[in-house]
Amino acid sequence: MPEIAEVARIVHFLRLHLVGKKIASVSAVDDANVFGKVGTSGAAVEEALRNKKVVSAGSQGKYFWIALDKPPHLVMHFGMTGWIHIKGEKTAYTNYYKKMKDAELEQWPPRFWKFHLATEGESAAEVAFTDARRFGRVRLVDCPGGEIRKHSPLAENGPDPVLDVDIFTESYLRGRMKSRHVPVKALLLDQTVISGIGNWVADETLYQAKLHPEQYCDDFSKEEMTELYESIRYVCQTAVDKLGDSDEFPAHWLFNHRWGKGDKSGSAKLPNGDKLAFITVGGRTSCYSPAVQRKTGGIPARAKTEPDEAAVKQARKQKVPPTAAEDKADGTSRKKTRTKGVKDEESKDKDVKVLPVDLAGGRRRSARLRS
Repeated sequence: MPEIAEVARIVHFLRLHLVGKKIASVSAVDDANVFGKVGTSGAAVEEALRNKKVVSAGSQGKYFWIALDKPPHLVMHFGMTGWIHIKGEKTAYTNYYKKMKDAELEQWPPRFWKFHLATEGESAAEVAFTDARRFGRVRLVDCPGGEIRKHSPLAENGPDPVLDVDIFTESYLRGRMKSRHVPVKALLLDQTVISGIGNWVADETLYQAKLHPEQYCDDFSKEEMTELYESIRYVCQTAVDKLGDSDEFPAHWLFNHRWGKGDKSGSAKLPNGDKLAFITVGGRTSCYSPAVQRKTGGIPARAKTEPDEAAVKQARKQKVPPTAAEDKADGTSRKKTRTKGVKDEESKDKDVKVLPVDLAGGRRRSARLRS
């Protein structure tokens, strides 16, 4: 699902094609989820947009907006499968388009559209918001355009680690970590703490910091908290700078190797041969490197662990229960209780609190960016 980099990508395209133009026509369906659950409707969105001029576009974490010359303004969240399409522009990564048929590329408005609009003038643009699974949210915020972030839902969310460097400081992160007692992966996914970090960004951040995703956030040393802060800034800034184009991500990132899980053609291991493991933390599947991310402090009772296929096969030969072999391979002992972590934004139905893109040959099993 779209995270901080993918949202930054879309804002980039909105600024190129929509800002400064007057909306000549708009159509919206009356979707009770996308519009209705945040107190508006397709008809209200049509009325708010028609004949208005777009003066700016911006984002905070996973939320983004277009500010109009008169309120209310449009504030959006992609949820799991939402995306912005611009006619004639490939807003997503090219491998996604390679898998689509020509008829799908030419179709306008695109499938699963919730609203689409057209601007006037010689350089007219056509823009559509789509969402196949309807977890995205489109709302109207009635306030001055420069104060959108001071109003709900943005006001309830934490600082953006790229845009809010004056707020998202090392002391801020350390204070939030010391005040909570949850696995660090769950803390990173909590949008009230930091805006914009989702599953793959959290995993990448923890890998770069060499921290185990299950370890309690208040049980790290000062030096480890510093490493985490620097990793958050580094990963988020780099991903945003590259506009979510993973072909441009550094070669040493975990992202480049994490997609082999469940894929017969994949490896789910690092180039040096170290295997990657998958566990459930904070309600989400986490990818990490046991050889790199070692536990240095307290952790909750074991979360659900994805089976290590090699360990399971060996256990069958030795007539050992698979879970025992699995724990032996991970160097831990299994407990029956599950972690009750903090779920991130998109796993909840309410939405107040650049998707990982498909890479070479389509071998990485990430959710694709939508065009």
